Amino acid sequence: MGTKDNEFDVVVIGSGPGGYVAAIRASQLGLTTAVVEKRKTLGGTCLNIGCIPSKALLDSSEQYAKARNGLKQHGIELSGVKLDLQAMMNRKDEVVGRLTGGVASLMKKNKVRVFTGSGRLESGPSVIVTGEDGGETVLSAKHVILASGSESIELPFLPFDGDRVLSSTEALSMDEVPRKMIVVGGGAIGLEMASVWSRLGSDVTVVELTPNLIPGWDLALSKQLGRELKKQGIAIRLGTTVKDAEVKKKGVKLSLESSKGKSETLESDRVLVAVGRKPHAEGLGLEDAGVTLEKGRVVVDERYRTSVEGVYAIGDLIHGPMLAHKAEDDGVACAECIAGKAGHVDYETVPNVVYTWPEVASVGRTEEQLTEAGTEYTKGQFSFAANGRALAMDETAGFVKVLADKHTDRLLGCHIIGPWASDLIAEAVTVMTFRGSSEDMARTVHAHPTLPEAVREAALAASGMPLNSV
Repeated sequence: MGTKDNEFDVVVIGSGPGGYVAAIRASQLGLTTAVVEKRKTLGGTCLNIGCIPSKALLDSSEQYAKARNGLKQHGIELSGVKLDLQAMMNRKDEVVGRLTGGVASLMKKNKVRVFTGSGRLESGPSVIVTGEDGGETVLSAKHVILASGSESIELPFLPFDGDRVLSSTEALSMDEVPRKMIVVGGGAIGLEMASVWSRLGSDVTVVELTPNLIPGWDLALSKQLGRELKKQGIAIRLGTTVKDAEVKKKGVKLSLESSKGKSETLESDRVLVAVGRKPHAEGLGLEDAGVTLEKGRVVVDERYRTSVEGVYAIGDLIHGPMLAHKAEDDGVACAECIAGKAGHVDYETVPNVVYTWPEVASVGRTEEQLTEAGTEYTKGQFSFAANGRALAMDETAGFVKVLADKHTDRLLGCHIIGPWASDLIAEAVTVMTFRGSSEDMARTVHAHPTLPEAVREAALAASGMPLNSV
């Protein structure tokens, strides 16, 4: 096994939001800890090629779109607005650099050893780290946390080539705005990238297999989002299957078929395939070590323990939504479980967000889910068009929907489409975490005029006390 310098209480494979947070928490709890990362920079997919760079581009592209089209009604007239795509990409890279560098600083501060290379699980448990030069380092550990995250799903007939057929990684780093772009997949990643490149001038079409955008979300919210994106110039094909693809030197031709049997051919300069993500489990030595998987995910118990003694798994590798903040809480809870504490995550209160504009955010159950389960509920809904702050901002599209148990008034779900929905959802998450009611939220004083008042008004309506609803 490893030398004394390479012996740890906990070794974490992967330094994404789940992995690096698990390492920090384990070290804080007095456990000697190491993290293994194959990239040269820490932070995983989220910080390097996911959440952070995409939000940087979303904010930059929104600023550009407003400068071109969105300020006249505020009495601001601009001319000669130009796009400097390279400067935009440089800013994105600077944001990523600051955050990945920040994670490296956190590792030093919390006395977490960092090993660069690919980690592979061995019996013991131990971890073999293979560097770029092929050299191997053996780390012995009392506990190993698998936190290798996920990767983009590739369509068999439309494989990624990094040029004409892109994953989200390449879509974050294009050096020119494509004249035409097709996005296959109407989920969060697809719609966010569609928004970025549409704002920057690309003619974007989104192709989604299911009847609705962001499948599984509140249906009314999904339909409203579709209407808003169409207003922005994004074409949308719902209930449509990609039947065939022809990749050419200067473009891609897709053959489509709608759910009604209508055939259509679309051509574009580039195609982004964003049909989902899958756990990154290959190369970890899981099968050889005896770790049980089910449908590609690692099977764990309520304390994140796998089928192998001393081996744990968190984040996108295990059950639940593939979200950075879910992985973070998994990491904290797993480290606490290893340290003998009562680590726990309430998966019923994990929020979900799509950072289009307007933004959409959700927590808890949808109306469709409650109806299917036979749960009786009350609903309160309030439009941003009746919210003073939204009117002052000229951001009136969307609404807040609150769902509560008909008999107990316990808050069961909240769904928001509108300005800064990503921030507004936190109030509903907090109330649900404390098992609160719609009346609890309705009787909480909110500053005026603010966007959160729309959340309160929806709660007032759900609890039978509407004030400003028309």
